[in-house]
Amino acid sequence: MALPTGMLTLHELNSLIKGGDIDTVIVAFTDMQGRLIGKRVSARYFAAEVASHGAECCNYLLAVDVEMNTVDGYAISSWETGYGDMAMIPDFSTLRLLPWQPGTALVMADLTWLDETAVRPAPREILKTQLARLEALGLSAHVGTELEFIVFDDSYREAWKKGYVGLAAATDYNVDYAILASTRMEPLLRDIRNGMEGAGLYCEGVKGECNYGQQEIAFKYDEALVTCDNHSLYKNGAKEIADQHGKSLTFMAKFNEREGNSCHIHISLRGLDGSAVLSDPDAPDGMSKMFRHFLAGQLATMRELTLFFAPNINSYKRFVEGSFAPTAVAWGMDNRTCALRVVGKGLGMRVENRVPGGDVNQYLAVSALIAGGLYGIEHELELEPMLTGNAYSSDAARVPTNLRTAAELFGQSAIARAAFGDDIVEHYLNNAAIELAAFDSAITDWERVRGFERL
Repeated sequence: MALPTGMLTLHELNSLIKGGDIDTVIVAFTDMQGRLIGKRVSARYFAAEVASHGAECCNYLLAVDVEMNTVDGYAISSWETGYGDMAMIPDFSTLRLLPWQPGTALVMADLTWLDETAVRPAPREILKTQLARLEALGLSAHVGTELEFIVFDDSYREAWKKGYVGLAAATDYNVDYAILASTRMEPLLRDIRNGMEGAGLYCEGVKGECNYGQQEIAFKYDEALVTCDNHSLYKNGAKEIADQHGKSLTFMAKFNEREGNSCHIHISLRGLDGSAVLSDPDAPDGMSKMFRHFLAGQLATMRELTLFFAPNINSYKRFVEGSFAPTAVAWGMDNRTCALRVVGKGLGMRVENRVPGGDVNQYLAVSALIAGGLYGIEHELELEPMLTGNAYSSDAARVPTNLRTAAELFGQSAIARAAFGDDIVEHYLNNAAIELAAFDSAITDWERVRGFERL
C-alpha cells in the first residue's frame, strides 16, 4: 500500500539521505506544556546511530515551567538526582518530511529511562497507557482535534518587543465563515494547509472564526495516537510557517476579551474489527448502551479531570457564558451550549468535548476522555437525560472556573489516581502548583491600570 504523502519508511529516508535530499532529522516529543521538544541531528548521524539507539536528552524537559526554568517538586528530576538523561526512541510510524524546512525530516519519539523502561509522566506514554486499557476491552479510539488560532500582522519578534500589547490582528472585524476578509490571510493559510499535506496530514479545510484574525484549519480524524502526534506537528509547524511570512499566530485560550481559541476534541470508539460500537440504529436516539455508559462516565468525571482539559491559568478565561465556550457539565444532541455535544451516526457517531482551549496538551486531554469514558463503561453508569435549550442558563453543575480549583479536584480524585497512577497525578499537580505560584507573584497590567493613580 502506498504511503501517504509526506510519510516515509526508514528505507526511503536512507535513500533520500544518500541522494543528498535530506540533511537534517528532527527527533522530537511533546512536553507537559504541549510543545515540540527535541534535537536536530545530521541525517548521516541519524542513519548511523540514532535510528537504532535513539538520542539522549536531559530529564528536566519534563520538569520545567513554561520559561524552561528548572523547578522543585518533581520526583523524576532534581538537583539531588543530578538531572540525568532519558532517551528519545524514534517511532518510525511517525517519520515524515517537513516541506517548510528544507532538507528536513521529523520523527516523533517515545521517552525511556536508560534502563529502557518508559518515562511514565510523558504525555505520549500516558495516552498509550489509556489506549492499552481500551484495547484490553476490544476497543480502539478515533479522534479529531479542532484547533483555533489568531493571526497577527506583527512578527513574533516584533510582538515580543511590544510585550504583546497593541498587536495588529490580521482582520478588523468578525470574520466567522467570511471568505472575503479571510482572503488577505490566504497566502499564509494556504502554505500551512499545503505544508501539513506535504507532511502527511489530511487537511479538510479552513474557516474564519469570530475573533479578529481568528481562523481554524481542520484535519481529518484518525486513530487517537496518530491524531495527537499530528496535532503537535501542526501546532509547531503553523507557528514556523507564520514566522516565515513575517506574521505571528497564537493558540492561547483567551488572548483578549473577545472569543477565545478552542480545541474541540471529537472522540469515537470502534471495535478492533472496525465495528461501530457507539451506534445502535434500533435505539430511539441512535446511541448504543456502551455509548451511554461512555458519555455518563465523561460527565461524572469532567470536573475532577478538568486539569487535563484546561492546564493553564489562562485556560479558564474562556469559560464565559454565551461565548460558545462551555460552562455547564451537560450533554446534548448537536447542542453547542453543552460541554459534551453528541453528533453523527454509524461509525461517525461521536461526542465532541468543547472544554479544551487551544493551549491544551492533546495527549493529556484525550487520555482524560478515555479514562472518564472507561469509568462509565466499567461501572455501567446511567446517562442523565440530555439537556435541551440553553445550557448556560441551566442548573447543571459547572466546569471549574480556575486552575486552583481544578488542581484540587484532580488531586482528590480517586478515579484519576486509579486511571493514571499516583506518580502521574502528583507530577501534574506539581506543574499546576508551579504555574499558580508564578501567577500569584506576578503584577499584571490590570492591577496597574486600576491601582496606579486611583487607589
